[in-house]
Amino acid sequence: MEVNWRQIHAARNSFAALSAACGQEGFVLNLVDTPKNDVTCYSLNSVNEPFYHDEIAGADCITIVGGPHATACPREVAEYADYVIVGEGEFTLPRLLTQVENGGEGNIPGVATAHFYQPVTSTVRLDAYPAFSEKQGYVEISRGCPFTCGYCQTPQIFGHCMRHRSIGTIARYANRYEHARFVSPNAFAYGSDGIHPRWEKIEALFRQLHNQIFFGTFPSEVRPEFVCAESLSLVHRYCTNTKLHFGVQSGSDTVLRQLHRGHTVDDGIRAVELCNEYSITPIVDFIVGFPFETDEDQKATVDLIEWVSRQGKVHVHRFMPLPGTPLAGTTARSLLPETEKICGKLAVSGKLTGSWNDPAIRFFKTPFK
Repeated sequence: MEVNWRQIHAARNSFAALSAACGQEGFVLNLVDTPKNDVTCYSLNSVNEPFYHDEIAGADCITIVGGPHATACPREVAEYADYVIVGEGEFTLPRLLTQVENGGEGNIPGVATAHFYQPVTSTVRLDAYPAFSEKQGYVEISRGCPFTCGYCQTPQIFGHCMRHRSIGTIARYANRYEHARFVSPNAFAYGSDGIHPRWEKIEALFRQLHNQIFFGTFPSEVRPEFVCAESLSLVHRYCTNTKLHFGVQSGSDTVLRQLHRGHTVDDGIRAVELCNEYSITPIVDFIVGFPFETDEDQKATVDLIEWVSRQGKVHVHRFMPLPGTPLAGTTARSLLPETEKICGKLAVSGKLTGSWNDPAIRFFKTPFK
């Protein structure tokens, strides 16, 4: 049976991980630019899903769709795809492919069809699967997040308990290349419960890496309250990156509380100041246009954006109500003229990236690396 993977830029790391997992079961995923026989797999987010909807619905082959959008809206996707992978795919996708190859109906946990759906009853143990095989990807060191940020799909897909790859396994994959880059919702939470950092775990990991380490920067990030003397000392001592990427999201503590972010504006300010003390450039994420954001809240965010732009660089995007999140179904509020003016001015000066008008751009372009 020929198994194909639809080439989509935003799903490159998913391809690397799932190609490795499927390879263990004897399935080779062939990269294609159009659906082909016998099976074509897709990984979609909620922005690019409309671009592939008709292609999948009209495909002359078996279609399997996974990714954040499929996990959030499995019944909707099952209306035009043959099978929908809900949640993590390393175990479920090879199992489904085996069923399809053997003529089964694919009625297994973690797979939705037009007539069937049963949730999975367990999560993936990261060490049970390769980080990647011949298709190089970034090494995913952690999954899950204990926080419940109103706009974020991560805990809905991967759960609220953090899981980590072992140090030995990470090193085995990361040391194959000149640069070691990692995927994690919060790189500084490696080895911990996601709330109480374990700096000794991170240092033990760094000691096993023998190449140039990029930690807490693209394609990963950290949380502002984890930026401290201990974490920055580790980056300064072991890592190559001179930038650190973290999200403050708003200049209003009221908004941060409503989002359940779990940190304050002062935490963000301290993180920026500490980065400067260690000669590390802070790259700070903000979101504008939350539905409950008042004019005063938005002005406070813009004031903080201006301040951060003098200390480092800023990445700003417009709020998008993603399905499966606590804020799904809400509507982004309008931006103040001053917000658009200041963001535009900072973008022209090279201090700001992102899109404060079109939220979809953040899924197609990468921020500062």
